[in-house]
Amino acid sequence: MGEGMSGDIPILSTKGISKSFGGLQALIDVSFEVYRGEVFGIIGPNGSGKTTLINCITGFIKIDSGTVYFKEKNITGWKAHKIAHEGIARTFQIMRPYYSLPAYKNLIIPLWSPRARKIGGWRGGGKHGDRDTVAVDILEEIGFERDSKVPYKIASTLPTGYQKRLELARCIAVRPEIIFCDEVFSGLSMSEIAGMLPLIEKMKSDGITLIMIEHRLRELFRVADRVMALNFGEKIAEGEPFVVIEDKRVKEAYLGTEEV
Repeated sequence: MGEGMSGDIPILSTKGISKSFGGLQALIDVSFEVYRGEVFGIIGPNGSGKTTLINCITGFIKIDSGTVYFKEKNITGWKAHKIAHEGIARTFQIMRPYYSLPAYKNLIIPLWSPRARKIGGWRGGGKHGDRDTVAVDILEEIGFERDSKVPYKIASTLPTGYQKRLELARCIAVRPEIIFCDEVFSGLSMSEIAGMLPLIEKMKSDGITLIMIEHRLRELFRVADRVMALNFGEKIAEGEPFVVIEDKRVKEAYLGTEEV
């Protein structure tokens, strides 16, 4: 699938994305395509431009030049909320839950979003169902034990693994077609990652396209169909994970900074 050889139209593509901050060139002419149902990884050492690229695509910062297409629609320069309503969600490297609210209440706002209300159809709640019930349903789907106290605990008291899942649940609640995942494995134990991998596979099987920024390469490569490597804001390689990691430029970029 990944290469789009079947003639599939990319669900997301960028053409020549560039961004600078003052005199620092953060992104330089970055172009890539992602196809529906893929898990697409974005890798590279710290400072290579990975999060900046997500911020440009999702409308959190304005690009200097280049174009972003979602299902062949030019969404360049759109505001973040409009892009989210179109069907592109994201997590954040630094988690941003409503810390003072119970975990399930963190989903009420995304469940009331224009996109969620328009699409509806949640199991156990439906378009006009009780959103508290729907929120707990979603949390259960991503690994919260429904009959425990965990979905009702204040978000700030949850372990990191549950907070990471909560970030994903908030994305899922808006019924997206694409989720950008920024370091979802960061800070997790091996057992927590092992519990996260089936969730990623389930989202993929549900038709969600996942674009993952990740430093935990071994774990990423277990789920990624293709990866793109950045270094100093430039794309240096793209393809199947274990082909990309053998690329000379990628090895040089990671030399001394990452065990692969």
